Amino acid sequence: MHHWSATRLLQGLEAGAFSSVELVQELLARIARRNPGINAVVTLDAEHALAQAEAADAERSRGNRRGPLHGLPMTIKDTFATAGLRTTAGSRDHADHVPGDDAVAVARLRAAGAIILGKTNTAELAGDLQCDNPVFGTTSNPWDVTRTSGGSSGGSAAALAAGLSPLELGSDIGGSIRLPAHFCGVCGHKPSHGLIPMRGHIPGPPGTLGRSDLAVAGPLARSAEDLMLALDVLAGPDEPECRAWSLALPQPRPRRTGDWRIAVWPEEAGFPLADGVRVSLGRLVDALSHAGVTVDPEARPEGIDLAAAHGLFYSLLAAAMSSGLTQAEIRHARSLPGPRPEDPDRVRFYRAAAMSHRRWQRLNEQRLQLAARWQAFFQDWDVLLCPVAPVTAFVHDLERPPLDRMVSVDGAARPYSDLSLWCGLAGLPYLPATVVPMGLDGAGLPVGVQVVGPRFGDRLTLAAAELIEGIGGGFAAPDEPTPRM
Repeated sequence: MHHWSATRLLQGLEAGAFSSVELVQELLARIARRNPGINAVVTLDAEHALAQAEAADAERSRGNRRGPLHGLPMTIKDTFATAGLRTTAGSRDHADHVPGDDAVAVARLRAAGAIILGKTNTAELAGDLQCDNPVFGTTSNPWDVTRTSGGSSGGSAAALAAGLSPLELGSDIGGSIRLPAHFCGVCGHKPSHGLIPMRGHIPGPPGTLGRSDLAVAGPLARSAEDLMLALDVLAGPDEPECRAWSLALPQPRPRRTGDWRIAVWPEEAGFPLADGVRVSLGRLVDALSHAGVTVDPEARPEGIDLAAAHGLFYSLLAAAMSSGLTQAEIRHARSLPGPRPEDPDRVRFYRAAAMSHRRWQRLNEQRLQLAARWQAFFQDWDVLLCPVAPVTAFVHDLERPPLDRMVSVDGAARPYSDLSLWCGLAGLPYLPATVVPMGLDGAGLPVGVQVVGPRFGDRLTLAAAELIEGIGGGFAAPDEPTPRM
């Protein structure tokens, strides 16, 4: 049961094969056994979860259902406010913060019948592509505990892979859902920007009402079907828009395997991929083609250059994260000389974080022009497949701050920002992107593929992810550690 999909567990609950109380008890026992080795679940709400499970079982016995997640235990990334349950965002400043209200996304999950089992670890203030913070420490990858689980939703992905939770709520601004899903061999969905409310997420500070550019909330799970289940619960306008607007996500037309038209952006000169990532993507493309899918590794959106898009994304990402900088850091950033090709990540980030609003407006217009080109591209193609990251999960690298790190791609040192290169391709124009596992590399580590679609084509990318699961991918559980005698 630990690695069953959420959908299968819900079917078991409905059929009476087990109760919500039994499922909660089993997962609590599993967390007690498995979590100490990976540090994915950092706060438990065991007593309350069991009480909620008893109530869910009683309601089911009377024929009542709160919603599609009735009686299902799940966990929540520790950046989302949970009423009465500590929410730290991995920051010492919030180490004792206990919200009075749920984040909007959490409230929707509860209203659908979900039982919140606890909170999962995150990078400090969701600000790194590894998962480590001064409150709870480091989360390790269940496939190899010497390696990162990714960030910032690293606890979310690790909990799913290790069988501690069947469903997760994460967040993503530069790959924070997609990178951990790729590293840990699970599924993750970055929705179209604005589809799921972010109110109640840290950062910004607790109580923030402003909506951050690029940032989204989204589900992680062990199947594309589960992602769709969660998306249907989570998506929709927040107050006050919900008083006037309603959501009608486009339903993809029925397709046979041979009807799919899939473009592939497998690699790019100047941005190397690890052999394991390249080989896995090539193997998937061959499997899709053999199954009758129309696949084109040469199709590209007209006028979109990966290097230029990455530079634009990195600048807008820095601007979106700039509210966390001190005045001294902003003054320093404004004193930096003009851009040079050899500038490291730290200089590029601080220069962009201190840009004027006039400069931001110009960059935003460039973004909108790129988004229009993407929309034209998706008139001819259903989805685009591309890497999630240039590497698979690497050994923990936490000695230096993120802006001063490098990443090794088959022995070649690359800027740490390359980890968000392919994620930024979809994030910059606000497109949906689904990550689905496509097997293991030669070292036995998971490799995911990113399925990108037109804005608000979330159901389409999820349908394509299901196609990939059926042809050449899908979740596989990591080996269990050998118990000590």
